[in-house]
Amino acid sequence: MILTVDIEAKSIGNKQLFSSLQFTVAPREKVGLIGRNGVGKTTLFHMLAGNDTDFSGTVQLGRGVRLVSTAQEHHAVAEQSVLHYILHNLPEYSRLKHILDTYPATMGDDVHKITTYSNALERFSNLDYFRAEEEIVRSLEQYRITPAMAEAPMAQLSGGQKRFVELVRVEHADADIALIDEPTNHMDYAAKALFVEWLKAVRQTVLVITHDRDVLQYVDKIIEIKDGRALVFKGNYEAYLKQNVTITTMRMHDYEVGQRTLENLQQQIQAVRAKKASTNKTPNPFIPLERRLLKEYDDLASQLDKPSFWIDRESAEGLGKKAGENYQKFKAKNIRIQGTRADTHASELLALENVVLGYNDQPLFHPVQFRLSQGMRLRLIGRNGAGKTTLVQAIAAASRGEAVPTRLHGTIRCGTKLRFSIYEQELRSEDMQRTLAEAIEHIYRSHDLPATDEVVKRVMGDYLFDPQQDGRLLVEQLSGGQKSRLQIIRMLAGNPNLLILDEPTNHLDLPSIEELENALANYHGAILYITHDSYFAKNLGGDQLTLQQAAD
Repeated sequence: MILTVDIEAKSIGNKQLFSSLQFTVAPREKVGLIGRNGVGKTTLFHMLAGNDTDFSGTVQLGRGVRLVSTAQEHHAVAEQSVLHYILHNLPEYSRLKHILDTYPATMGDDVHKITTYSNALERFSNLDYFRAEEEIVRSLEQYRITPAMAEAPMAQLSGGQKRFVELVRVEHADADIALIDEPTNHMDYAAKALFVEWLKAVRQTVLVITHDRDVLQYVDKIIEIKDGRALVFKGNYEAYLKQNVTITTMRMHDYEVGQRTLENLQQQIQAVRAKKASTNKTPNPFIPLERRLLKEYDDLASQLDKPSFWIDRESAEGLGKKAGENYQKFKAKNIRIQGTRADTHASELLALENVVLGYNDQPLFHPVQFRLSQGMRLRLIGRNGAGKTTLVQAIAAASRGEAVPTRLHGTIRCGTKLRFSIYEQELRSEDMQRTLAEAIEHIYRSHDLPATDEVVKRVMGDYLFDPQQDGRLLVEQLSGGQKSRLQIIRMLAGNPNLLILDEPTNHLDLPSIEELENALANYHGAILYITHDSYFAKNLGGDQLTLQQAAD
């Protein structure tokens, strides 16, 4: 095995993340790491990379194995150029480049330095580093990072662009194991296809944290972090779903049997106590029996913590009556999205006719036109930079009766009954310094909705937040998944009749994605959505509109 993990215990504050978490990874294996938001997937990556050693247990790499991990923060390298950052993370590059750059001016007739220089030159050539810069620039261009951007400081890149830089760094690192955290968030369809092709072809071992079902289709094994442990499923996403049904059904049965056994023991204990109280014998013969039953009860109760159960929608529908009833009784708590009301008075909500947007008289895309009415779905497709977000902003401005400064041509017509809401990729800056409870209260009050403490706590509970602990957290302290759930709260407040969704599945775990899909399936209004999740698009349905860049 190239990696062996045996974590006896890992806690953060008062929260225990892992207990007896064990798994192994073989050479060249592609592994998908999944689990509910907050179970510690990114923390586990930090432990595997050696950045977090505060745990009981072991993480063992094979002899000579080199590991590379995508970075989340770039403050320390903010002033480095993109190229410098990637090149100097290549094995031996910094040392060899220093020798090649500095020795010619100082080595003279020094035999030792001449030998060192010759060896470095040979090693640099064998590692193919003379072409490394050219190849890295080419890889960056595939992710729409231009040569000019490659020469610029890291600080000038957006968060999504830095994610692409990390992928290129991993691809060129020549490591034995690559740890990649949520690689396809913020990717367009072409960049995502590029990553999937790399994943399929790469010969190194890859562990990837992802809930992107398109990516999980191309892994060899899925490890699910659940209840502090690692459940291992051989095969890809479709294989995982089948195995998960079998395993979950068995665990539900075992849990139900354990519950019945506890109830039976409780009845026996009560019966023995009644007999103990009714006898005058000394010593009382029922005391040893009571102690034995109590110990048996305590031992079983300590082992019978309720597991987290989740089965995908299609598989759950295929369960038998008894198993289906058990699943509804025992399944893991999920977000509860309130239903929306049909708007029978709204007909045409939005119409675009030959719309072209751009800056400085330079169009972003070819003319587009479409109409949206009650119940319609339209998927917007386009490369990053094609103008999808600009189009959404233009629709928002037009709905408020404002001028659209980016409009070069065409008409945006909003229905008089239009009430639209946007699911955005980034939270609003003014929310970041509010607590979660304050942010939800502000959202509800902005829609003239009741925002009492009771309402806010109920909403937090519906969306899997702990009202006591999470409610006091600043929004900027929330995890990616928690921020996504807050965005859903914002999006659905006020009963909109048009939803505009911008990559809504980013950061959501599989059960939450499915719950969002369920809610949208029952949504009566129109939906304009941007997604590169083919499963989400298939489940949401509707027509497709490709935004063709003007330069293409």
